[in-house]
Amino acid sequence: MQTPPEPACNTAVSSRAWYDATIAEFLRTQPDAILGRLARNSDFTLLSTQKEAWLAQIAILQDRLVDLTGSLFLEFNIPRMGRRIDAVLLIGPVVFVIEFKVGEITFERAAVDQVWDYALDLKNFHEASHSVSIVPILIATAATVSPTLNLLSDGDKVYRPIQVHPAGFRQALDLALQIVNGKAVDEQGWSRAPYHPTPTIVEAARALYAHHSVEAIARYDAGAQNLRVTSCRIEELVDEARAQNQKVICIVTGVPGAGKTLVGLNIATRRRDMKEPTHAVFLSGNGPLVAVLREALTRDEVARQKSHGIRVRKGKVAESIKAFIQNVHHFRDEALIDSGPPVEHVVIFDEAQRAWNMRQTASFMRRKKNRPEFSHSEPEFLISYMDRHSTDWAVIVCLVGGGQEINTGEAGIDAWIEAINSRFPLWHLYISSRLTDREYAAGKALGAVRQRQNTHFDDTLHLAVSMRSFRAENVSAFVKALLDCEKQHAHEAFSQLMDRYPINVTRDLNLAKQWIRAHARGTERFGLVASSKAQRLKPHAIDIRVDVDPVHWFLNGKEDTRSSYYLEDAATEFQVQGLELDWACVTWDGDLRFTGTGWTFHDFRGDRWTNIANPDNRRYLLNAYRVLLTRARQGMVIFVPPGDPSDPTRSPGFYDSTFEFLTDLGIPALP
Repeated sequence: MQTPPEPACNTAVSSRAWYDATIAEFLRTQPDAILGRLARNSDFTLLSTQKEAWLAQIAILQDRLVDLTGSLFLEFNIPRMGRRIDAVLLIGPVVFVIEFKVGEITFERAAVDQVWDYALDLKNFHEASHSVSIVPILIATAATVSPTLNLLSDGDKVYRPIQVHPAGFRQALDLALQIVNGKAVDEQGWSRAPYHPTPTIVEAARALYAHHSVEAIARYDAGAQNLRVTSCRIEELVDEARAQNQKVICIVTGVPGAGKTLVGLNIATRRRDMKEPTHAVFLSGNGPLVAVLREALTRDEVARQKSHGIRVRKGKVAESIKAFIQNVHHFRDEALIDSGPPVEHVVIFDEAQRAWNMRQTASFMRRKKNRPEFSHSEPEFLISYMDRHSTDWAVIVCLVGGGQEINTGEAGIDAWIEAINSRFPLWHLYISSRLTDREYAAGKALGAVRQRQNTHFDDTLHLAVSMRSFRAENVSAFVKALLDCEKQHAHEAFSQLMDRYPINVTRDLNLAKQWIRAHARGTERFGLVASSKAQRLKPHAIDIRVDVDPVHWFLNGKEDTRSSYYLEDAATEFQVQGLELDWACVTWDGDLRFTGTGWTFHDFRGDRWTNIANPDNRRYLLNAYRVLLTRARQGMVIFVPPGDPSDPTRSPGFYDSTFEFLTDLGIPALP
C-alpha cells in the first residue's frame, strides 16, 4: 500500500533512535518498559522473533554496563543505508557502535562489514562524529570464544571492528576506554547533531522507494545550490502546470555527481502512485543503470517484506518496479504502438543529452521497426508523445550532464531545445541558467530560443556542487582541467583534493590493486574501470571485450567472482555511467595519449592503432575518460601501463608522456 508523499520541502527531523536514555536510566528501567518504547516507535509489524532479540540485547547491555556513565541509543537510524544500528553507546571520548547477532555462534564476514559500515557512516555523515573515536563491536550472542582482543585504528579514528561473545563485551569496552584519550563526547550535542549523508545512486533509490525524503538522505553545504532547492522548484513547476493546465519542459543541469539522477528519482518516487493524476515515471536510456536500479529495488523490497513477515514473489515485486523505472526506448516504442497519450503526465528523462539525433533514430526505425519514413529525432518524438495530452497538462523534466555524451548518435541537449522551438510553441520552457556553459554544447540552440515566448532561465535548476565525492567536491573540476589540458588549473584543483581524496598513479597493476584493497573498508565498493577502446590491456589480464553484467558487478558481494570486488573484470564507461564506486582503479590505455600540449585519439583496428579523425568520436573518447575519472566517491588509483619495447602495439611512447603529465599535476606515483 502506498503512503502519501511527504511535503516537498519538509525539513523536520525526528529522533534518529527508537529508544534513548542515560545508561543510569536504562539500568533502572524494566526490560518490558524498554521493549514497549521500542515497539511504539517501530515502523513495522513486530514479530515475536524481533521482540525476543530485543530482550536478549537488553539483557546483555543491562548486565555489562553497570558502573559506566554515558548515554545509550537503541535502533539508531542510518537513512542512507535504510537500516538501523542495534545500539550506540557514548562513554567518555568514545562512540561505540554495537551490532548483535542473536543466536549466532560465529562471526560472519558480512556481519563484521555491517558494523564497520555503520561506524564509517557515522564518521563520514554525522556532524558530531567527524572528529571523535568510533569503535565498532560485533557480538555473537551464542559464541563462547572471542577472537584475540585487538584495538587497531585507521587514520580517521575509526577502529577496526572488535568481535566478542557476551562475556567479553565489557572487556572490550574497558580496553577502548583505557586506550582512547581525548575530550568526552558531548552527549546532548551528539544526539542533536545534523546527519548529512551522501548516498550512492543505488542507496538513494532504495531509501527514496522506502519513503524517505530527499532531505533525509542528502547533505547540504552552506551556500551551495543543492538538491532540496532544485527538487522543490521542480515540484512547484509540476503543481503549477497541473493547476494552470499548461505543458512544461524543464531542463536541469549539474556537474558530474551533483545528484541529477537523485532529483529525478525523488520526483518519481513521490509521484509513483498510478492512481494519482500526478503519477510520474523515471526514464533512462542508460540500460546498465536501469538494470542495476531495478534489481537493487527488487532485492530490497523483497527483503523488507520478508522482514515484516510478508511472503512475496520476487517476480511480482520486479513487475511493479519496472513500471516505476523504465528504459526510455521502451517508452518511446509504446508511442509507436498506441496513438493515444501516455498514462503519465510527468516524465523524467535522465541523461537527456544522450537521446538520439534524427539520423540515429531514423536508422533504428528503418532497421528495427520497419518505418522507413521516420524523420524525427528522439527528443522531438518524445515531446510529441507527451503533447498528445492535447487538452490537458504535461511536464517533461530533462536531467542533463555536461560532457557526458559517449556514444554515436547522441544528440546533446540542443536537440530538445530545437524541437521545442520549431514544433511546440505553446510549451513553457524552463532552462537552467548554466546551460550556456561550454560543456553542455547548447549555444546555437539557445541563441534561437532566447526571444521565444514562455522561455524562462532559472538559477535554481542547476546543481553546482558534486555530491558523488563527499570527501572532496572539486573532483569534477580537477578532471575537467586535466582533460582540457589546463595544467595550472588542474594542479591547483588537485592541491585542494589531496588531503581528503587520495589519488595515486602507478605503472604496476598489482600495486594498484593492493592500494585499492588497503584503502577500502567494510563493504565500500571498489572496481576496475577502463575505456571501451582500451584494446591493449590484455597483457595485463584486462579484456574489455568480456561482457560484464552490471547487476552482478555493482550489487553482488565479495564472494562472487562476477562482482567488482574481485578486480578481475573491468567495466567500461557504458557500464558505469550514472553509477558509482567508493574506490576506483582507472586503467589508462594508448587510446588517449598526452603529447605535451594536448591529446591524440586512437582506435585499435586489426593489429595496429589508428588515428581518430572524426571530431564527434574524439569527443566521445574524451568523455569516456571523464566518466571513468569521476566514478569514485572516496579516491582512486590510475594505472598507466609501462608498455613493452618489443610490442609495437604497446610502445612505451604511447604511455610515458601520459604518466609524466599526471605526475606533473602533482599526483604522487606509488613506489
